[in-house]
Amino acid sequence: MFFSLPNGVPIDVGEPLNEMKIREELSLDERAQFLQDMSLLGEAIQAVCGPKRVNYSIYGNSDNFLHAHVFPRYVWEPPERKPYTVWQYPKEMWVMPAVQYCAKSHIALRQQITEKLVHLMDIHYT
Repeated sequence: MFFSLPNGVPIDVGEPLNEMKIREELSLDERAQFLQDMSLLGEAIQAVCGPKRVNYSIYGNSDNFLHAHVFPRYVWEPPERKPYTVWQYPKEMWVMPAVQYCAKSHIALRQQITEKLVHLMDIHYT
């Protein structure tokens, strides 16, 4: 699953559920589990990053494994971008060195999200 930092950088937060299966090949329970996990990640991002909302997307166009993109959306985004998906941002914004994920500088944010996610999992899965 992927989520985006407040600066728009996508981060892979885990292994795909099953690299050999696509969504339609999963059992109904596996599909439900995947969507529940995705929603808990969104809830953790909401709690830590404080976006206006969280958008979710699942595509299977080019990667042959189930994965999701979790994008927080913020009030400070340019008004002309707000009604559209994050994929509508110019390519240059996705590759700017100033906004690229850096394990060293984003470790605290990643740790906060991880701690919140673990807490939510403890509540919902035990």
